Amino acid sequence: MNKLLFAILFTGLLSFNAQAFQKDGCGAGECRQCHSLSEEEAGKLLKDGVDKVLRVDFAEVPGLWLVEAEKQGKRFPLYVDFSKSYVVAGNVIRLQDGKNLTSQREAELNRVDVGRIPLQDALVLGNSQAPHRVIVFTDPECPYCKKLHVEMQEVVRRDPDIVFLIKLFPLKMHPKAYGISQSIVCAGSLEMLEDSFAGKPVPVPLCDTDVVDQTIALAPQLGIRSTPTLVLPDGLVAPGYKKADDLLKLIKGQ
Repeated sequence: MNKLLFAILFTGLLSFNAQAFQKDGCGAGECRQCHSLSEEEAGKLLKDGVDKVLRVDFAEVPGLWLVEAEKQGKRFPLYVDFSKSYVVAGNVIRLQDGKNLTSQREAELNRVDVGRIPLQDALVLGNSQAPHRVIVFTDPECPYCKKLHVEMQEVVRRDPDIVFLIKLFPLKMHPKAYGISQSIVCAGSLEMLEDSFAGKPVPVPLCDTDVVDQTIALAPQLGIRSTPTLVLPDGLVAPGYKKADDLLKLIKGQ
C-alpha cells in the first residue's frame, strides 16, 4: 500500500515539474521570457567604458548578451552575463569550426565606405574588369605583404572574376618604405612593387606626388593601421596574411 502511494505521488510530481518547465521555464528554450537587457540599461552597466550602446541581442554563447558598443568612433562587441554582474571583453571562439565570433562581429560593425578610397593610383593585380574588386593596403617592405602578394597571384590565376586594387601604405616601422612607395606610385608599376618584395633595388621617385601621404592620412580614418589589410567589396575590413583558399572563401564564399 505504501509503495503504491509513493508511486502515485512520484508520478504526479514528475508530471507537475514537466508541465512547469514546458510552460514557464528557461529550459523550454525561450530565455527571452526570463531575461531582458535594454540598450539604456546596458549603457548604465558599462558606464564610462563606452560612449554609446548601439544594440543588444542574445549572444550565440548561452547565458550572455551581445552588446554592440562604440568608443571614440570605434565599434566593437562586448558580452554581458544574464546576472548583469560581469562583462567579457575578449575573443569568443567557436570550438566547432575555430571561428572567432568577436573579431567577425567587430569587422561587421566597422565596415567602410569603399567609395571613400580613391583608386586612380591603385596598382591592378588581375583583370581590371573583374566584378569582384578587393582593395589591398600594402607596404613594399612588409614581409607579410610579400607573402600575401603571392597568394593573391594564385587567387587571380584560379578565379579571373577577382581583381586586387593595391594601395601603397608605408608604415613608419619600415623607414625605406615611404620612398619606395613614392617611386612605385609615380611609375604606376606593379613590377616595381614585386621587385621590392624580391629585395631588388627600386629607383628614386620620378615625380612629386602627395598620393602616398593621402593614403597614410586616410587609412586610420577607415580603421586601417597595419599591413596587409584587405577591404572587401561590401566594405568588410580583413587585416593580415591569408592563404589563397582562405581568400577565395572570404571574397566569394567558395
